[in-house]
Amino acid sequence: MKFSINSAIYFTALFILVGNTLFAQSEKSTDQDSSINAISPIDVKIYFNAQPTKNLTNSSRVLTKRLLDAQSTSTIISAINATPGVRMEERSPGSYRLAMRGSMIRSPFGVRNTKVHLDEVPMTDASGNTYLNLLDPIGIQQIHIMKGPDGSLFGANSSGVIRIIPNGLQQPSNEKSLLVQAGSYGLFHEQLTVQHQVNEAYNFSFDQAFLRSDGYRVQSGLNKKFFQTAHQWAYNNCGKLKLFALYSDLGYETPGGLTQAQYDEDPSQARPAGGPFPSAKDQKAAIYNKTFIAGLTHEYNFDFGLKHVFSVFGTTTDFKNPFVTNYEKRKEKNIGLRTFFSYDQSDHEALNWEMQLGTEIQKGFYGIKNHKNNLGVMGVLTDHDSLTANQANIFYRARASLYHRLFVEASLGLNLNSYYFKRFYPELNPSEGNIHFKNTWMPRIGLSYQAWNNLAFRASISKGYSPPTIAEVRSSDNSINENLNPETGINYEIGIHMESTDRRIIADVSAYHYLLTDGIIRQLNEEGQEYFVNAGKIKQQGVEASVLTQLIKPTQTSVLQGLIFSSNLTYQKYRFEDYKIADENYAGNKVTSIPEWIWVNTLGFQFDQGIQFNVFHNYTGKIPLTDANNFYAKSYHLLQAKVSWNKTFAAKYNGSIFVGSDNILNQKYSLGNDINAIGNRFFNASAPRNFYLGMKISI
Repeated sequence: MKFSINSAIYFTALFILVGNTLFAQSEKSTDQDSSINAISPIDVKIYFNAQPTKNLTNSSRVLTKRLLDAQSTSTIISAINATPGVRMEERSPGSYRLAMRGSMIRSPFGVRNTKVHLDEVPMTDASGNTYLNLLDPIGIQQIHIMKGPDGSLFGANSSGVIRIIPNGLQQPSNEKSLLVQAGSYGLFHEQLTVQHQVNEAYNFSFDQAFLRSDGYRVQSGLNKKFFQTAHQWAYNNCGKLKLFALYSDLGYETPGGLTQAQYDEDPSQARPAGGPFPSAKDQKAAIYNKTFIAGLTHEYNFDFGLKHVFSVFGTTTDFKNPFVTNYEKRKEKNIGLRTFFSYDQSDHEALNWEMQLGTEIQKGFYGIKNHKNNLGVMGVLTDHDSLTANQANIFYRARASLYHRLFVEASLGLNLNSYYFKRFYPELNPSEGNIHFKNTWMPRIGLSYQAWNNLAFRASISKGYSPPTIAEVRSSDNSINENLNPETGINYEIGIHMESTDRRIIADVSAYHYLLTDGIIRQLNEEGQEYFVNAGKIKQQGVEASVLTQLIKPTQTSVLQGLIFSSNLTYQKYRFEDYKIADENYAGNKVTSIPEWIWVNTLGFQFDQGIQFNVFHNYTGKIPLTDANNFYAKSYHLLQAKVSWNKTFAAKYNGSIFVGSDNILNQKYSLGNDINAIGNRFFNASAPRNFYLGMKISI
């Protein structure tokens, strides 16, 4: 399946044409019975107050609980990848990477370039790294995604912001449920949730999960234990306290990349021994991560439109990584606070406005030791470093709306980032020092104009900024890189949001131009250890389009009672503008790891007798695996499906039985590739056709 830039223009024109046809009738009927709509209005809460999507000045999306549960309940990958411009990878079970508009070039695992919040508590640490794989879907109520850089309000990021709403911190509910799921390759997943509203003032939730898998490949087992709790106490009409805590004990094996010949011969094998290095299996290559996150938030609403929010939070991580070349241990601790004042005057018809002033401060402490890896047993010490990360952001934002049609907002943030490092071992080369990045102003301005009741245009200009993380300043080659610069750039974006009067069709199109300077690129040395370099300038141009439509209205009088279809198209023309390493000049090449075309479609059928059938299709184009563009991963079509039967029994119990399949077309593909790999070991094979089944009981 091939696409061209003409296809992108065609799809954009088609959406605009359909929108004009729909909205030409919008003034004829403005009062529809919302009860007939399965596509319910959803507000986005990336910023300080929830807003309808059509009023936003940026490209955003909300992933609901229904979408998160549409496929396997053990992962959020399918739901995340249904968002245009966002790509989530899994090199082996549990080894997540996430790219919002191109950040995959930095991350061997984890999330960089993107700021992630758990309600008001940052999950992203002081150095800019996020362990997204710690989460289990059972603890997530919604995921709010804002694409495009916004360092003005959320601190350093150059690709976007994700706000995860945990259970218990939104609308109070009463639910007790237990889910058990089993599947191919030793998959077993158990999820327990208890949400309870004790009274009008206090509610809590507790979520627990256990996940294990043997994995398709050799040396790809996964074991995760997850606990999460949230509490809300409205101690009076104005004040509220929120407590959130999470503990995750994650261990997953890392089979390593394969060459093309090894991938063709036996994609299930782990990285074999080669040269002076034993195999991944012999070295018992794996990652073990035990992390505790906690945050306390106080919110007080004054009578005259003023609100104050204050959060304190902290994390502690015990991290171990036996690898082919060494055995690394890390102790990580982070503390921080986030506070802001918000003033809102929204009771006028002609002019409404709001403004916020606040700050977020984080400090991280990282102790890192490297040892010899003697067949999975920690050997003698080779390196010992201590690093401290300091991050602060001071921000101001103002937003105004005129007659609820023209929305204008402007924000400005001052970002301060620095590292202190001290090398204890080898003793022959002790050193210490400071790495100070230039204090950076981060502006953003955006507007949205509602031309008709259901048609809105938007535009924005924003600055992105992301300094190197701890894993990039002190990468696996065990050196301290004092010369790595933050990546920065200006993003220009326009968009159109369209809705039919009865909300049976919703469409959105965005186009952006982002010139990234000093993009951070992952490289590997001759020993297979990673290090990072700046890649000059990277031009990122893209189009993102989505349409959500209710093909069949909900009804109780037929076998097929409802049908919802969504289609999401991503086009990414990313090129190196100015990038040289030694004698190699990569100017004009495609940016490594970024597919030009991604097309994701979903179908949701609702049948009589409580039967639901959900289908997910993902086309991903070929992916350049090296900066030189001399190796590519082939394009693939991924098809998934899940059918469930839901039934109420004994008056108060709800039961669900489900069965699903992944990779129905039995494609041979790699959901996560090792880029610029030494020895051309790029490929991490994903599982062929596989199945799962389970049941859920709730009260």
